[in-house]
Formats: sequence, structure tokens, C-alpha cells
Amino acid sequence: MRKLLASLALPLLAIGGAHAASLADADAAAGQQKAAACAACHGQQGVGITPAFPNLAGQQASYLAKQIMDIRDGKRQVPQMAGQVDDFSDQDAWDVAAHFAAMEPALGQADPDPALVERGRELYHAGDLEQGIPACAACHTPTGAGIGSAGYPALSGQQRDYVVTTLQAFAAGERANDPNAIMRDIAAKMSDRDMEAVANYVHGLH
Repeated sequence: MRKLLASLALPLLAIGGAHAASLADADAAAGQQKAAACAACHGQQGVGITPAFPNLAGQQASYLAKQIMDIRDGKRQVPQMAGQVDDFSDQDAWDVAAHFAAMEPALGQADPDPALVERGRELYHAGDLEQGIPACAACHTPTGAGIGSAGYPALSGQQRDYVVTTLQAFAAGERANDPNAIMRDIAAKMSDRDMEAVANYVHGLH
């Protein structure tokens, strides 16, 4: 577990400087104009119109910019995003990311089922030593705000269905744009119930 936690810190050192330099030049006002079409799926306020679409409001700009560029470059396959960002420059990606990052994040309400909430809380804050699952809070912070300098996304209030499908995609290797395969390694150790519990917990986390 100690080795795994140490490996989680590597991206912080590797990408923090590059993201900071690019974020410093981001123009949220320009991003607002460029992001007009995003509202069709992600809502006018950056909140997904269905549980299948992720909330973007309050997301870490460094994470969001990377996802936009990865989708554009074919490093992350998202069928619903086909053609949407093909003409984006790196600057466009950072501008749009800054726009959404400046929005007020959505607050959700977790399913109150005691067993589901307790398992979600356990995994998020403590992990599961026997299964080799580190605490989600180590990278995403106790409040789910994420760590911008490392490109770790905010999870607070995120759509439950989206979190589950994302974890499933990582576990199956269908999504592979995570630095050092961090999320692929973790998700592969999680049961369907664990994924559901974490997704439920972060939906109500703030």
C-alpha cells in the first residue's frame, strides 16, 4: 500500500509545472463563448442534463483541459464527443476549462442506504487494505475538490452513473488516459458494489 500511495504522487511532480504555465494564460471569457455548444449535454450551469453526462462546473481546469485535448487527439474515446472538439487548439481547451472551473460546483444528495453510504465512506477516506485499494481522498482530497496542480479531478457532487461507468471503463482498460495507469490499477480491484458505493458517496460529498 505504501508503494502504491507513493506512486500516486508521481504525476504531481511530473505535470504540475506544465499545467500551471498553461492555466496562467487561460481566458475564461473566451472559453464561455467556445463552450456554448457544451450546454446541450453539460447544461448552462455546467451540470450534466442526465446522470450519464458529467458535471463540469467547478472541475479542476488542469484535469478538464487534459481531457479535452485527449479526446481531440484520440487518446480518450468518448462517442458522445465525436467531432465536438476536433477544431480546438490547446488554448481553446484551457479557455473552456477555465470557464467551467470558475462555475459553482453542483451539490448532490447521496442515497441514504446505510450500508451503501458506509462502504462508500470507507473506500473514499480509508481505502481497502486487503484489496489493495488506496483511499480516494489521497488524490481527490477529503472534500472531493481534487488537486489542480496534479491534474486530479474534483469528484464532489459528480453524477453517480457517470462515476460508475468511468470506473468500469478504467477497470476494463477501455479508458487508458490516466497517468501511470493509476485509475486502471485501482478500478480493476473494485467490485461492482464498491463502484456503486463510491459513486453514491461522492455524489453527496462536499
